[in-house]
Amino acid sequence: MYYQEYFAFRDRTPIKAVIRHYTKPDFEALLAVQKECFPPPFPEELWWNEEQLTNHVEMFPDGAFCVEIDGEIVGSMTALIVNYSHGDKHSWEEITDNGYIRNHNPNGNTLYVVDISVKPAFRKLGIGKKLMQAMYETVIELNLDRLLGGGRMPGYHKHAAELSPEQYLDKVITGELNDPVTTFLMRVGRVPVDVVHNYLDDEESGNCAALMEWKNPFKNS
Repeated sequence: MYYQEYFAFRDRTPIKAVIRHYTKPDFEALLAVQKECFPPPFPEELWWNEEQLTNHVEMFPDGAFCVEIDGEIVGSMTALIVNYSHGDKHSWEEITDNGYIRNHNPNGNTLYVVDISVKPAFRKLGIGKKLMQAMYETVIELNLDRLLGGGRMPGYHKHAAELSPEQYLDKVITGELNDPVTTFLMRVGRVPVDVVHNYLDDEESGNCAALMEWKNPFKNS
């Protein structure tokens, strides 16, 4: 089991934290994270349910991470393994089995991000970056080719009248525009490789996602 104590920082103040795999006793706390991250009018039926969480910890516990501060779970990240070839088209629902990960493939080549969530009050402490780092370490530990996942482009709706999703992503990559999610993922090491249309019902992103990759630096591919 993955377990690491470390210090998060609120401005200059160090705060003791733990990153570890989540287990069944954490389910109630994980649902609390979802409720804070996705409040109404976000539909409750899209929060994690107990069956999904059970599948995460039973089918692929190595892909189920959480961060805990003072006994409170403040963020989580979940992934599964798939077999992926560049150019494969998919939606979030298809590639994650709608979050149930029954399509988890232990013999696949790619660690695929299902979800990452951090409570709003803890979003300036580097929690998301720490969760991402744990996934990179998992890619290396399991000798996979990459970490991959579709990142939202929530700033796109402000420019949809004059830019295609691909043009918007290009401007984010060159630094002409800043996107709350895509730019964050770039800062923590992910590289945009494509735009996936009809990825998720997401009006702000035009139902699109930036497919973001981190390649295993110890493998040639």
